Amino acid sequence: MSEPNPPPEAVPAAPAAAAPRGRALRGGTIAAAVVLVLLALGAGRTVLSRMANAKVLDDNAAEHAVQYVRTTFAKVSAGGQTLALPGTLQGAQQAPIAARATGYLKRWTKDIGAPVEKGELLAEIESPEIDQQLSQAVAARQQTAASLALAKSTTERWEALRRKDVVSQQELDEKRSAAAQASANLAAADANVERLRQLQGFTRVTAPFSGVITRRAVDTGDLIDSGGKTLFVLTQMDPLRIYVNVPQSYAQLVKAGQKVVVTQAELRGKTFAGEVVRTAGSIDSATRTMQVEIKLANRDGALMPGAYVQVSLPLSANPGLVVPTNVLLFRGEGTRVAVVDAASKVRLKPVTLGRNLGEAMEIVDGIGPRDRLIVNPSDSLAEGDSVALGVSAEEAAAGASRPPAAKALP
Repeated sequence: MSEPNPPPEAVPAAPAAAAPRGRALRGGTIAAAVVLVLLALGAGRTVLSRMANAKVLDDNAAEHAVQYVRTTFAKVSAGGQTLALPGTLQGAQQAPIAARATGYLKRWTKDIGAPVEKGELLAEIESPEIDQQLSQAVAARQQTAASLALAKSTTERWEALRRKDVVSQQELDEKRSAAAQASANLAAADANVERLRQLQGFTRVTAPFSGVITRRAVDTGDLIDSGGKTLFVLTQMDPLRIYVNVPQSYAQLVKAGQKVVVTQAELRGKTFAGEVVRTAGSIDSATRTMQVEIKLANRDGALMPGAYVQVSLPLSANPGLVVPTNVLLFRGEGTRVAVVDAASKVRLKPVTLGRNLGEAMEIVDGIGPRDRLIVNPSDSLAEGDSVALGVSAEEAAAGASRPPAAKALP
């Protein structure tokens, strides 16, 4: 029996296939190891990054937990202050001019802007009725004068007859009474004639004082009623006057003779000196203000009546503490200021307010000049809060740097 023949090349092929498989396993192992190393490095970096971020967050939270505040101190007002008030310029004398006579306007001689002197003719009124009334009154006066002359001569004759006892005393007294009545009638006639002559004189409208015509409201031919329509408005240009209303809190500080400074927005860079000439001396119960009159020279005519101006009224010194208005806290329990004590703790102190100075406020009671006041305190600020002092208000006004900002996350 013959032996079976082995398959050709079956035995030598086994070692050749095992070699690539081993190399592949080794390569996969190396790649897995590399991936694991990379993952480990990434995880470590992530952990370190998170730890760093957590530290930064903790630092930022700590910094934000600290309230940085700006502070200032109350100032002692050693000098006086200036009160600015609005006002309107008026002529020292300003009058609407109307006619006392009735008639038609014959002519006018002055228009708006024309300077006039006292007594200068402004207009003429044609009034034939007044002329006729005057002629009639003169004639009636002449009749009365003739009657008086006859009564006097009659009385003289009757007195001579009475001395001869030709007439009775009663008849003489009657003649004397008639003469007295005639004399009284003549006086009444004279008064009537003088009245009509003065009324005729009112047909010439003249300037009552020197000034400038600021309004003309009539033209030739207009019907003029006695005491009715205004013909002209005459204004005295120099000096001028201003009325201002001083609040009650400042009324006691304003006296006659005080110097003031007047400015007009349209006249930049120019100031005008005025003087308080009189005060009302009482407070208006409706407005709680006192009226003050100021006299202002206007020799060059730079200012015009009716213009809006600002009056700077210097007031006498009133020593006291003054604080900026942005340190005040208005709460339900009253007005407070936030004071930082030596331990950097907040103390809310009640204060009594004085006069309002605009951007500052007088403090009558509650704080001292050495108290450190918080500027622009937040509404959430409470008693006992810890704060850190930042840049003071004076340093901030001078351009100092602010407290350091929180760090940014990487």
